Amino acid sequence: METPDWTALADLPLRAWTPRSQLSARVTAVPRARVPAIDIHNHLGRWLSDGEWMIGDVGALLTVMDDHNVATIVNLDGMWADELDANLERYDRAHPDRFLTFCQLDWTLLAGSDGERMLRESLDDSAERGARGLKVWKNLGLTVRDSSGDLVLPDDERVVRILAHAGELGLPVLIHVADPKAFFEPLDEHNERLDELMQEKDWWFGDTSRHPTFDRLLDALATLVIATPGTRYIGAHGGCAAEDLDRVESLLAAAPNFAIDIAGRLAELGRQPRRFRELIERFPDRVLFGTDIYPITGEQYELHFRFLESDDESFEYAPESPIPPQGRWTVSALHLPPAQLEAIYRDNARRVLGL
Repeated sequence: METPDWTALADLPLRAWTPRSQLSARVTAVPRARVPAIDIHNHLGRWLSDGEWMIGDVGALLTVMDDHNVATIVNLDGMWADELDANLERYDRAHPDRFLTFCQLDWTLLAGSDGERMLRESLDDSAERGARGLKVWKNLGLTVRDSSGDLVLPDDERVVRILAHAGELGLPVLIHVADPKAFFEPLDEHNERLDELMQEKDWWFGDTSRHPTFDRLLDALATLVIATPGTRYIGAHGGCAAEDLDRVESLLAAAPNFAIDIAGRLAELGRQPRRFRELIERFPDRVLFGTDIYPITGEQYELHFRFLESDDESFEYAPESPIPPQGRWTVSALHLPPAQLEAIYRDNARRVLGL
């Protein structure tokens, strides 16, 4: 073995340091969900893929689902009007019960004088076409402005009225407010998501001259949910605050119409497995399975099943990445009992979706 170059090592850039764990730990294969699962949070449309279908071969996707005991995927990419119909035709109508497509709303219409009426009519039209729910994205609160140039936040009275109407139509609302907490923090050596933000510079919202604070956005979410008790909500990504489960629990306690999904937050929830289990034990009927991995793969489903079902410790949440994208840590599994697994995989989603 060569003598180490200590001087070079002292100046090693962080991006060049990709350590390999020497821990010998249990590795449990979980190839299939314990019960037929509903992936409440995924993207199958053309909204996030430059106009091309996210899934080129729907038959191949169905094979992945069958192989891994995934009964249904909720497609959040329906958008509105003709694009909604295209998604419904490709997925829901062609493969009944295997796909459920949510619509979206063009919140930029609030820049016009008649925007609220147009959004209400769009929601009515989407429900008539067959949308099974409504997806609200993070641009509401971060970038959407009204005719006066003001940011439109989730607790805006117009938004409250429109989402109350979604409840009247029987449409559950999967809502993504804000983003990881670190995306609102100073971009410096203390930011735990610096690796990710250096790759995705547009994901930093720490400029308070342009964006609300994280706390303001999460307060707006709580105000909206509590003000519209007739609407069923799914708080995306661990309730939009997976780093602060005390805050998430507070809203769950205050709002019986609020549930959360685990999509896109395996890294956050897996670094606090005992705390997350406490939340599940307190609210076993309010946590839903979802992935937000697109295009989804069998390997990713197996990773999520391992997180929920096994008792494995200290494993990579992104084994395909030399540098973990959401933070330089490993995760540990939840080892949930059968009744909680059945609720998270299937039963809670069926209730929220009205199945």
